Amino acid sequence: MLMRRCRPATRCIPGRHGALVMDTTHDGINGNSGLYGESAWLWPIISPPSDYIRETELFSSLIMRCGKSPIHTLLHLGSGGGHNDHTFTRHFSVTGIDNSDSMLSLAQSLNPGARYLKDDMRSARLGETFDAVVLLDAVNHMTTVDDLRRCFVTAWEHLAPGGVFLTIAEVTRDSFLQNETACSRHHGDGLIVDFIENNFDTDPDDTEYECTLLFIIHRDGRYEFVSDRMRCGLFSTETWRGILTETGFMIQPLKDTDTDVPELEKVTLYLCRKPE
Repeated sequence: MLMRRCRPATRCIPGRHGALVMDTTHDGINGNSGLYGESAWLWPIISPPSDYIRETELFSSLIMRCGKSPIHTLLHLGSGGGHNDHTFTRHFSVTGIDNSDSMLSLAQSLNPGARYLKDDMRSARLGETFDAVVLLDAVNHMTTVDDLRRCFVTAWEHLAPGGVFLTIAEVTRDSFLQNETACSRHHGDGLIVDFIENNFDTDPDDTEYECTLLFIIHRDGRYEFVSDRMRCGLFSTETWRGILTETGFMIQPLKDTDTDVPELEKVTLYLCRKPE
């Protein structure tokens, strides 16, 4: 359960042994610093587009299967660095919106045939509709029920009648593991990046938890630390299903085999249709 998008407010503090520790704390929605700004170059290294192929091919297959008519156009809310879109563009004409200039730049460079716009997925109104809308990892940054509802309304407003909406809950109140920690090592551009993520819920009575990211960057015999912290949403399965239904979506039944790829092992996927 690796977080795939982030956003910030930065301060630097001295590190041990002459290393630099950059510490950022943010809400994941606003701002253009940290991993969504000056450290955005790390994103393709720790989470390359190739890591998204299997899950995005599965998403594409489900979307095409669920549509009442052929699916040609797709809107990606919170498109980040465009790594899912790199596969989506094999099947659809893709428009992505995001609130980070750095991520939009990465996405456009990776997917020159897609269209990217800077906007807030809670309030964007593009004045057009699409055959499908997806809201993937970026939904993690919705920390209140109201923000989650606003994102679903944005999807509804941009979806053609009979269109398909696909979203995922990477973690829910029911599945959250306190103090869960993941570690991985990545190579790229003449450097090594050790990546550590920790998820911790300081208040089980609210709807958010804190995700801390630590990057240890080894380069030219030296190293530096970059740390990032974000607030992420934590809602029950009942809340997810309730808001989707209240918005007007018809949640489609899924079999276990429909999501049988390792990247989605702990993810709850919601495949929805807008009534015609």
